[in-house]
Amino acid sequence: MLKSEIRSFYKKKRSGLSPYEISRISSQVLALVMDSFSFKDQYVSLYLPIEKQQEINTYPLLEEIILQGGKPVLSKSNFSDLSLSLFLYEQASQLTLSEHGIPEPKDGQEISVKALDIVFVPLLGINEQGHRVGYGKGFYDRLLSDCKPDCLFIGLNLFDERIEISDLHPNDIPLHLCFTPSGMYDFR
Repeated sequence: MLKSEIRSFYKKKRSGLSPYEISRISSQVLALVMDSFSFKDQYVSLYLPIEKQQEINTYPLLEEIILQGGKPVLSKSNFSDLSLSLFLYEQASQLTLSEHGIPEPKDGQEISVKALDIVFVPLLGINEQGHRVGYGKGFYDRLLSDCKPDCLFIGLNLFDERIEISDLHPNDIPLHLCFTPSGMYDFR
Protein backbone atom coordinates (compact mmCIF):
# COMPACT_ATOMS: atom_id res chain seq x y z
CA MET A 1 0.00 0.00 0.00
CA LEU A 2 1.04 3.59 -0.56
CA LYS A 3 1.75 5.69 2.53
CA SER A 4 -1.17 7.96 1.68
CA GLU A 5 -3.51 4.94 1.60
CA ILE A 6 -2.08 3.66 4.90
CA ARG A 7 -2.58 7.08 6.52
CA SER A 8 -6.17 7.23 5.34
CA PHE A 9 -6.91 3.65 6.42
CA TYR A 10 -5.48 3.99 9.94
CA LYS A 11 -6.93 7.43 10.58
CA LYS A 12 -10.35 5.99 9.74
CA LYS A 13 -9.69 2.88 11.87
CA ARG A 14 -8.62 5.06 14.80
CA SER A 15 -11.72 7.24 14.46
CA GLY A 16 -13.80 4.10 15.06
CA LEU A 17 -12.26 3.61 18.51
CA SER A 18 -14.16 4.90 21.53
CA PRO A 19 -12.38 6.93 24.24
CA TYR A 20 -12.64 3.83 26.46
CA GLU A 21 -10.90 1.67 23.81
CA ILE A 22 -8.12 4.25 23.36
CA SER A 23 -7.64 4.30 27.14
CA ARG A 24 -7.63 0.50 27.42
CA ILE A 25 -5.20 0.02 24.52
CA SER A 26 -2.95 2.82 25.79
CA SER A 27 -2.77 1.12 29.19
CA GLN A 28 -1.89 -2.25 27.61
CA VAL A 29 0.86 -0.80 25.41
CA LEU A 30 2.37 1.36 28.15
CA ALA A 31 2.36 -1.51 30.67
CA LEU A 32 4.52 -3.51 28.24
CA VAL A 33 6.87 -0.55 27.77
CA MET A 34 7.18 0.08 31.51
CA ASP A 35 7.92 -3.60 32.16
CA SER A 36 10.68 -3.53 29.53
CA PHE A 37 12.76 -0.47 30.42
CA SER A 38 14.45 1.43 33.18
CA PHE A 39 14.53 5.14 32.41
CA LYS A 40 16.84 6.15 35.27
CA ASP A 41 19.31 8.83 34.11
CA GLN A 42 18.13 8.42 30.49
CA TYR A 43 17.17 11.31 28.22
CA VAL A 44 13.86 10.09 26.81
CA SER A 45 12.16 11.95 23.98
CA LEU A 46 8.41 11.45 24.26
CA TYR A 47 5.53 12.74 22.19
CA LEU A 48 2.31 13.73 23.91
CA PRO A 49 -0.94 12.62 22.28
CA ILE A 50 -2.79 14.71 19.72
CA GLU A 51 -6.37 14.13 20.86
CA LYS A 52 -7.97 14.70 17.45
CA GLN A 53 -5.67 11.99 16.00
CA GLN A 54 -6.72 9.55 18.74
CA GLU A 55 -3.13 8.68 19.61
CA ILE A 56 -1.95 6.49 22.47
CA ASN A 57 -2.15 8.39 25.76
CA THR A 58 1.52 8.81 26.71
CA TYR A 59 0.96 10.98 29.81
CA PRO A 60 1.32 7.95 32.15
CA LEU A 61 4.66 7.17 30.47
CA LEU A 62 5.80 10.75 31.09
CA GLU A 63 4.97 10.28 34.78
CA GLU A 64 6.81 6.93 34.89
CA ILE A 65 9.95 8.41 33.33
CA ILE A 66 9.95 11.12 36.01
CA LEU A 67 9.27 8.61 38.84
CA GLN A 68 12.18 6.45 37.70
CA GLY A 69 14.58 9.40 37.64
CA GLY A 70 14.69 9.76 33.89
CA LYS A 71 14.93 13.00 31.98
CA PRO A 72 11.84 13.45 29.80
CA VAL A 73 12.31 15.51 26.67
CA LEU A 74 9.42 16.96 24.66
CA SER A 75 9.53 18.36 21.16
CA LYS A 76 8.17 21.51 19.59
CA SER A 77 7.29 21.39 15.89
CA ASN A 78 8.62 24.03 13.54
CA PHE A 79 6.40 23.84 10.45
CA SER A 80 8.51 26.34 8.48
CA ASP A 81 11.44 23.91 8.16
CA LEU A 82 9.74 20.70 9.40
CA SER A 83 12.14 20.32 12.31
CA LEU A 84 11.68 19.51 15.99
CA SER A 85 13.23 21.53 18.83
CA LEU A 86 13.78 19.54 22.02
CA PHE A 87 13.12 20.76 25.57
CA LEU A 88 13.63 19.14 28.96
CA TYR A 89 10.24 18.65 30.61
CA GLU A 90 10.17 20.16 34.08
CA GLN A 91 6.55 21.04 34.82
CA ALA A 92 3.06 21.03 33.33
CA SER A 93 3.01 24.83 33.06
CA GLN A 94 5.58 24.51 30.24
CA LEU A 95 2.95 22.96 27.99
CA THR A 96 0.69 24.67 25.52
CA LEU A 97 -1.53 23.36 22.75
CA SER A 98 -0.19 24.35 19.32
CA GLU A 99 -2.44 25.52 16.49
CA HIS A 100 -2.20 21.94 15.17
CA GLY A 101 -3.50 20.47 18.43
CA ILE A 102 -0.06 19.23 19.54
CA PRO A 103 0.79 19.49 23.27
CA GLU A 104 4.21 21.15 23.18
CA PRO A 105 6.61 22.96 25.49
CA LYS A 106 6.45 26.74 25.11
CA ASP A 107 9.76 27.22 26.92
CA GLY A 108 12.41 25.42 28.91
CA GLN A 109 15.95 24.15 28.71
CA GLU A 110 16.77 23.18 25.13
CA ILE A 111 18.34 19.73 24.71
CA SER A 112 20.62 18.54 21.89
CA VAL A 113 19.38 15.62 19.81
CA LYS A 114 22.77 13.98 20.52
CA ALA A 115 21.84 13.73 24.23
CA LEU A 116 18.88 11.44 23.58
CA ASP A 117 19.06 7.82 24.73
CA ILE A 118 15.52 6.78 23.74
CA VAL A 119 13.04 8.30 21.28
CA PHE A 120 9.37 7.32 21.34
CA VAL A 121 7.95 7.84 17.87
CA PRO A 122 4.30 8.27 16.84
CA LEU A 123 3.03 6.16 13.96
CA LEU A 124 -0.05 5.12 12.06
CA GLY A 125 1.29 1.83 10.68
CA ILE A 126 4.52 -0.19 10.60
CA ASN A 127 6.00 -2.87 8.35
CA GLU A 128 7.98 -6.07 9.03
CA GLN A 129 11.32 -4.20 8.93
CA GLY A 130 10.33 -1.43 11.36
CA HIS A 131 9.60 1.27 8.80
CA ARG A 132 6.71 3.40 9.97
CA VAL A 133 4.11 5.56 8.35
CA GLY A 134 3.61 8.81 10.24
CA TYR A 135 1.67 11.90 9.31
CA GLY A 136 3.82 12.61 6.26
CA LYS A 137 5.91 15.66 7.12
CA GLY A 138 9.16 13.85 7.99
CA PHE A 139 9.68 15.52 11.39
CA TYR A 140 10.76 12.29 13.08
CA ASP A 141 12.88 10.94 10.22
CA ARG A 142 14.89 14.18 10.37
CA LEU A 143 15.21 13.92 14.15
CA LEU A 144 16.19 10.22 14.13
CA SER A 145 18.84 10.79 11.45
CA ASP A 146 20.65 13.16 13.84
CA CYS A 147 20.58 10.89 16.91
CA LYS A 148 23.68 9.20 18.28
CA PRO A 149 24.25 5.63 16.98
CA ASP A 150 23.17 3.86 20.18
CA CYS A 151 19.92 5.81 20.62
CA LEU A 152 16.90 3.49 20.73
CA PHE A 153 13.91 4.28 18.46
CA ILE A 154 10.60 2.93 19.77
CA GLY A 155 7.16 3.04 18.16
CA LEU A 156 3.85 2.84 20.01
CA ASN A 157 1.01 1.35 17.97
CA LEU A 158 -2.70 1.09 18.73
CA PHE A 159 -2.96 -1.95 16.46
CA ASP A 160 -1.08 -5.25 16.25
CA GLU A 161 -0.86 -5.76 12.50
CA ARG A 162 2.13 -4.93 10.34
CA ILE A 163 1.58 -3.63 6.84
CA GLU A 164 3.33 -3.57 3.48
CA ILE A 165 4.62 -0.10 2.47
CA SER A 166 5.16 0.17 -1.29
CA ASP A 167 6.65 3.67 -1.44
CA LEU A 168 9.50 3.69 1.07
CA HIS A 169 11.94 6.57 0.71
CA PRO A 170 15.73 6.35 1.26
CA ASN A 171 15.38 8.86 4.14
CA ASP A 172 12.84 6.68 5.98
CA ILE A 173 14.48 5.54 9.22
CA PRO A 174 13.36 2.18 10.66
CA LEU A 175 12.51 1.81 14.33
CA HIS A 176 14.32 -0.64 16.61
CA LEU A 177 11.23 -1.69 18.57
CA CYS A 178 7.47 -1.29 18.40
CA PHE A 179 5.00 -1.95 21.20
CA THR A 180 1.44 -2.97 20.37
CA PRO A 181 -1.46 -4.10 22.59
CA SER A 182 -0.30 -7.72 22.40
CA GLY A 183 3.46 -7.42 22.58
CA MET A 184 6.72 -6.05 21.29
CA TYR A 185 8.29 -6.34 17.85
CA ASP A 186 12.09 -6.19 17.76
CA PHE A 187 13.45 -5.10 14.37
CA ARG A 188 17.15 -5.05 15.29
